[in-house]
Formats: sequence, structure tokens, C-alpha cells
Amino acid sequence: MRPLPLALYAAATALAEPLAPWLLRARARKGKEDPARIDERMGRSAMARPDGPLVWLHGVSVGESLSLLPLVAGLRARRPELTILVTCGTVTAATLLGQRLPPGVIQQFAPVDTPAAAARFLDHWRPGAAVFVESELWPNLILAARARGVRLALVSARMTEASARGWARVPATARTLLGAFDLVLPQDAETAARLAGLGARTGPRLNLKLAGPPPPVDADTVRALKAAIGERPVVLAASTHPGEERLIAGAVPEGALLVVAPRHPARGAAVAAELAGAGWVTSRRAAGEPLTPATTAYVADTLGELGAFFTVAQVVVMGGSFVAGIGGHNPLEPARLGRPVVTGPHVANAREVYAALFAEAAAIEAADAGALARHIAGLLAYPHIARRTGEAAAAYARRQGAALEAALDLLEPLLRP
Repeated sequence: MRPLPLALYAAATALAEPLAPWLLRARARKGKEDPARIDERMGRSAMARPDGPLVWLHGVSVGESLSLLPLVAGLRARRPELTILVTCGTVTAATLLGQRLPPGVIQQFAPVDTPAAAARFLDHWRPGAAVFVESELWPNLILAARARGVRLALVSARMTEASARGWARVPATARTLLGAFDLVLPQDAETAARLAGLGARTGPRLNLKLAGPPPPVDADTVRALKAAIGERPVVLAASTHPGEERLIAGAVPEGALLVVAPRHPARGAAVAAELAGAGWVTSRRAAGEPLTPATTAYVADTLGELGAFFTVAQVVVMGGSFVAGIGGHNPLEPARLGRPVVTGPHVANAREVYAALFAEAAAIEAADAGALARHIAGLLAYPHIARRTGEAAAAYARRQGAALEAALDLLEPLLRP
């Protein structure tokens, strides 16, 4: 028997399901869904299920989805006969997965969490095992999978204190959902304690975002960028959010090229307009505007090219960390390419990673705009310090692969027929 909150949730979502296509089409008009793939969100796929065993991996957004890439590579190396299905919940994540997943791996959108959509999805794909990343606790999907005998894992699990307090108000519901998982691997000690307090059986720690390969770097793109940039130093503001672009731009010294890669590329036009209004000579990559010697701010509002921009940058400033409420972003992609990283103070989502990098002089924290300006100027003026910082970051990133191998060992029993 399901606890009453779960029974009510199932009934409410079943009643709401007829509205789901209309809501999805409304989201598609805003660019938040792919209009050609709305059927996937309702659990219907135009793709036939291949014969043989299939494992399903799910990450909702960009960071979670891309963190699955090393897991995909590890599973293919160990179990080449497995079909791997990867689902996500956002258009941007689907686009990036389409670019970066290896041939033969199936990419789909996850179904909305209604009983019928979940049932259609599971009955079509018939996974033997399912791996959810971070904080994906969709009740209908999880319990329907469990009822069908799917072996479940929650890996790189993350739960905030606020979320834990919310689940603690419905303890039987939390125990039922977390008890459905055969394996739970928390990201950090705080999450491990919160999940255990809610009734989960937790295993070793694993943060998939620390275990991935470097982002892809297209050599032709790098050559073209270097030719257009010339001798100017480059400061890359990566994964920025509203309120950060002007702040970071104000810290970039005269003579350097500012490159801004907004977290959401759809903001590219707005970012370019804001910088132009502040006196910067801007051009946008997505609009095909050229990067010329006169350009002082280049907006990199495309997908799949961040590795090339990391490569040409002398300093990487990580966004999501200079305004409250976002929590920072994973700094390991630039670290894997040996780039020195500067972050703001608001990094709750990546606190342990940054603490480890700070301890090894592999990243720098700027408490405010003035400190950011000083750190950028120092790294550009003393390239040997920037190089040593980047080398320390790369060394830290390389050491994170061991946790992935341990996780694959623990997942192996769930993949057996």
C-alpha cells in the first residue's frame, strides 16, 4: 500500500494528465520543449526498442545529463552488449547529449510524471535497471519501475537541507520512495546524512560531475578563434546568469577580450545588448557576427563549443557564483583543461569541490567585484601563477576517476539479467 500522500499524488496527476499535452505545447511556444518530441514527454516513442538488455540513465538538466557521460563510457567498456537509453528533461540538455553521446546510445526525453505516461514509457523500453542522477525523485515513475522489477540506483545523489526538511514532513512517503532504490550513492557527507535520516540505505560517496572527461575541443574552432583574437588576453565568463555579466565585465582590464558564455544561450541577445549599453563593442557568435580587432566583448551563445573557449582563455570566471540563489556551477570542466578558475562566494552547490580546489591552490575566490578585478589582473600579469593554478586544477580533476570505477563495481550486480 502506498502512503496516503503518494496515493493522492497518483490520483491528482492522473486527473491532470489530459492537460499535459496542452501545457507542453505552451512550453514549446516559449522554447522550453521540443515541439517535434512532445510525444516522448507523454511516454510515447517513435523509436523501436532494440532486442537484448537495456539500462536507462536519467539526468534532468544540463549539468546532471552531462555528468552521465563518464558513466555511459564506463558501462560501454564493461558491458558492450547493453543498450543504453539516456533521458533528460530540458531542450538544452537534449541538444548537448545529442552532440556528445557516443553512437549507438539512445537519447529521449523523460516522460512527465503521470501514471499513464510512466507506464507507456516503461512498457515500451522495458529497462532491466535504471540509474537516476542527483535529486530525481518522481514518485509515479519510480514506483512503477519498481513494480515492474526494474533495479533502481540513485547516484551522485544530492539533497539540500530545505528539501530534507520538506521530505521529513512526510516520513512514510520518503521511506517508500528512497526504499525503492537498490543502491544510493550520495555526493557528499551532508547529503548522506540527510538521506540516511529519511530512511535510505546509502553507499560510498560519488559525485559524477567530478569524474568526467574534458569537454570536447574542436581544433579548427580553436585555430579560428586564436587568429581572430590575436595577441589579446582572454577572460572567459562561463555559465553566467542575469546580474553577473556587467559585474564581471567591470573587472576585466582594458586591452583584454571578454568572452561571455551565458548559462542559457537564449539570453545571448539580451547579454550583448546589456554590454553594448555599458560601452562594450559586442558581437554574438550565434548571430554569426564576426569577432574583429574592434570587438571588446564576444558573446558565445552557442552550444557544444565551450571547450574551445576554455582553451583560448587565460582566465575563466565561473558564473552562478556572484549572485545569491543559484549556488555556483561545477568548475571541473575548465579545470580538466588546465585553466585557472576564479569564482564568486555563492557556491553552495559545489562547496566541497571548491574547498578542495582552494586547499590545493587550484582555484581562487573573489568575494566581490573589487577582488575579482584584482585577481584577474594578477593572473594576466603573472602567467606563471596562472599556469601553476591551472596545472593544480587539472591534477585534482584527474584524481577523481577512482570513485567512478568503484561506482561501476557497485552497479554491476544491478545490470545482471
